Amino acid sequence: MYGKYKVGIRNILKKLCEYKKVEIIEGAVCEDHVRLCVSIPPKLSVSEFVGYLKGKSALMIYDKFPEFSNKWDRAFWARGYYVTTIGNVNEETIKNYIKEQAEESKREDTRR
Repeated sequence: MYGKYKVGIRNILKKLCEYKKVEIIEGAVCEDHVRLCVSIPPKLSVSEFVGYLKGKSALMIYDKFPEFSNKWDRAFWARGYYVTTIGNVNEETIKNYIKEQAEESKREDTRR
């Protein structure tokens, strides 16, 4: 996910998080995945939010970038996801990890 795609996908994810009142603490759109550290309101379960984010964003991405759409395969995101809570790892560690991954992604962007 490079160039205009990276910016477009970032904006879509930000907008969807705003709709659900989810605060993005740190995030990175990388070559083939996205990392987010978010604060989710207590009334929203993690699985409910991830399902919403992946489902709605895929539709919005296909609308914005039709070249990603394939009539035989409508799955933009992988089926699974990884979640951990700040209680298991401190917030600063997660933020640093995401920043490092974003920097690595930027270095890869410049090599292309």
